[in-house]
Amino acid sequence: MSFAVGVDAGGTSTRAALVDATGAVLGTGRGDGANPNAHAPEVAADRIAGAITAALGAHDPGAVRACVVGMAGVSKLSDQGVAAVFDRTWARIGLTCPVRTVADAEVAYASATPAPDGTVVVAGTGSIVGRIRKRRLAGTTGGYGWLLGDEGSAFWLGREAVRSTLEALGRGRPLDGLPSAVLTAALGLSGLDVRDDDARLAASRALITAANAEAPVRLARFAPLVSAAHDAGEPAAREIVARAAGFLAENALAAREPGESTPIVLVGSVLGGASPVGELVRRRLAGLEVLTSSDGVLGAAWLAAVDAFGEGAPRPRPGRD
Repeated sequence: MSFAVGVDAGGTSTRAALVDATGAVLGTGRGDGANPNAHAPEVAADRIAGAITAALGAHDPGAVRACVVGMAGVSKLSDQGVAAVFDRTWARIGLTCPVRTVADAEVAYASATPAPDGTVVVAGTGSIVGRIRKRRLAGTTGGYGWLLGDEGSAFWLGREAVRSTLEALGRGRPLDGLPSAVLTAALGLSGLDVRDDDARLAASRALITAANAEAPVRLARFAPLVSAAHDAGEPAAREIVARAAGFLAENALAAREPGESTPIVLVGSVLGGASPVGELVRRRLAGLEVLTSSDGVLGAAWLAAVDAFGEGAPRPRPGRD
């Protein structure tokens, strides 16, 4: 008997699934985040290896015919030294098959549709749009990281929330709603604590200091405040959400050929069904086939099954987890 293994290795968690030629999920495994840009390569590799080992259970790793690892931060493996760390780890746990590492966007796309061509839009902490051809990432729009891009992401939403709060402080605008929520989350203050010009200036300086004292990606923690303020009808939050959705929808369309009718797969917390950004993106893409990624690890397992058993490999059936 032979098997295929799929892995979805993200920034906060890692999941693995073992499937057979019928699409049955025979075992699963979990681990902490394994993005090699966020963790030491040795740590990331060990976490993926642990998830694979758990998914294998008592099955022989030598019977695995193909393994696909969808990895956030896969570009890190372009460093030959980093790639060697992962190769040694695969050998250590007994894998003798080819291990194909791909962008997490590829496995997310494959989890939603078997169509070989299409578009994937990812908006979580960061954002990127990918053009999928023959189930491979053929090109990207955006996704340049917090310094150069990531428009529409949770990081971007959080940064805009802080910027909007600073503008409200500096221009004497009311501090209820989004500004008050940001001040409370960042400084333990509320609009009621900032009553005069001196207090506003002090709060502005303190907010700038607090934001710069943390890793830039931490700005993503303010994104839910934008969604809440949007749902309450606050104009500043609604404007931020509209711009985020505009960036993501425009990038999605820019990645496509004129008249293209292939699926568009949405991935990530910012594009979820309960997110106002996700709702607005779906409206802007009306008329196209828009899908939502269901389970990245099953997408990875199916890509591995296609590698192992051919194009006729059935899509994995959700099983125990």
